[in-house]
Amino acid sequence: MAAFLGILPVTAAALVAGFFAVWALSVARRDASIVDILWGLGFVLVAVVAFGASGPHTPRASLVLLLTTLWGARLAGYLFWRNHGQGEDFRYRAMRKRHGGRFALVSLYSVFGLQAALCWVISWPVQAAIASPVPDAWTGLDLLGVALFALGFVFESVGDLQLARFKGDPANRGRVMDRGLWAWTRHPNYFGDAVVWWGLFALALSTPAGWVTLPAPALMTFLLVRVSGVALLERSLQKTRPGYADYVARTSAFLPLPPRRQT
Repeated sequence: MAAFLGILPVTAAALVAGFFAVWALSVARRDASIVDILWGLGFVLVAVVAFGASGPHTPRASLVLLLTTLWGARLAGYLFWRNHGQGEDFRYRAMRKRHGGRFALVSLYSVFGLQAALCWVISWPVQAAIASPVPDAWTGLDLLGVALFALGFVFESVGDLQLARFKGDPANRGRVMDRGLWAWTRHPNYFGDAVVWWGLFALALSTPAGWVTLPAPALMTFLLVRVSGVALLERSLQKTRPGYADYVARTSAFLPLPPRRQT
């Protein structure tokens, strides 16, 4: 427990510095959307800083550093590719219009500061698993954690790839993506994201401080389902995609389930 508690101020300071630097860049570029790319990289930063500031390291610590880096780098790279050349996201444009000349200051705490705080809390399992010097041996929870991470990573990665290919075909313009994993859940990427973090939590549970990190995957799942993920996107798609109501009627919102037959 002491190792985990000792690393928390160090990672918090690293996140404050990192998000502040990217906020300054966003002001210069007049594009707050870069915070979306920073989201995944923020977890990589936490993992690297936690690893560098702690020790001795168990094989679990090295594995969690690797898995977190893999997840964060993939997400950041995908969002950079998807958003490149698209201009500022509509959410931040709306905020910029609403706050006018105060937007830079408002975005510092309501966008960048908030995401830094969320990143710090959600990364608790990563910090606990990396900082703890015990146990050195693998446990059944480690196996469960790796299996959950792999399942979530596949869902998230394949879901993003399938959607990108679908959108890349001009014949699909205005149509609803309901193929592949998207036939089983309306949000395979968000489902996968949640499962990844439950997997990292299972890895952390092998350490003495693991149980105190339970709020992290619970918070991530809540955000994905009720706040910035499923709920936000569904409101937009209901208005912009003809046929989306039929898709909703036959397809699970989050958990992958066989498509429902329509009568």
